[in-house]
Amino acid sequence: MKYILVTGGVISGIGKGVIASSLGTILKACGIRVTSIKIDPYINIDAGTFSPYEHGEVFVLDDGGEVDLDLGNYERFLDIKLHRDNNITTGKIYQHVINKERKGDYLGKTVQVVPHITDAIQNWVENVSMVPVDGDNKLPDVCIVELGGTIGDIEGMPFVEAFRQFQFRVKRENFCCIHVSLVPQPGSTGEQKSKPTQNSVRELRGLGLSPDLIVARSESPLNSSVKDKISNFCHVEPQHHKHYFF
Repeated sequence: MKYILVTGGVISGIGKGVIASSLGTILKACGIRVTSIKIDPYINIDAGTFSPYEHGEVFVLDDGGEVDLDLGNYERFLDIKLHRDNNITTGKIYQHVINKERKGDYLGKTVQVVPHITDAIQNWVENVSMVPVDGDNKLPDVCIVELGGTIGDIEGMPFVEAFRQFQFRVKRENFCCIHVSLVPQPGSTGEQKSKPTQNSVRELRGLGLSPDLIVARSESPLNSSVKDKISNFCHVEPQHHKHYFF
């Protein structure tokens, strides 16, 4: 099993879901079986009680799970059937760990974010990635995991730490990190600015994850000097940097 983690930087709503869905579509066109997981760091158990004015539309899966709309995009792009467990929230993870603690599964140990919460996240991802989603009961080859929110958000820290550990658990050759970032172009100067992306990647690397691929969102095609800056300061090869227009 191969795992692809999609993270976002600089601003929320940068387009991680579209990137994850598009990547899955490309892999599926190559004959690779793909499944997807969406992680939402909020404490709600699911998206069923959200106001649509605050968080957008709720997508209802075939098993009745009320989840983030990104899972609807995954199903449509990849022609797969996902389950409620393909949507992970902080609320679900903490509820799972607290229920285990109440049953005495931790044998009186002090329950902590590390290792208990982070282990629960890793186990959940590994278990869900092995569930067939194509309707033919064949195991997926690749699991694309979208981490909601922005790198640096306090609520997302346990998930970032979990994936820092996870890359060694599944072996580094089976793990790929893609960072989606913004390259703004202020109207006053018209100059493309790479500094927000540099800072975002620096923070991500400081948390133990180094991106293998950077996707930059911009209003116009990136010029070569900006690409070179992102390559030099973000520790990626030039061909591992892609840009997309808004």
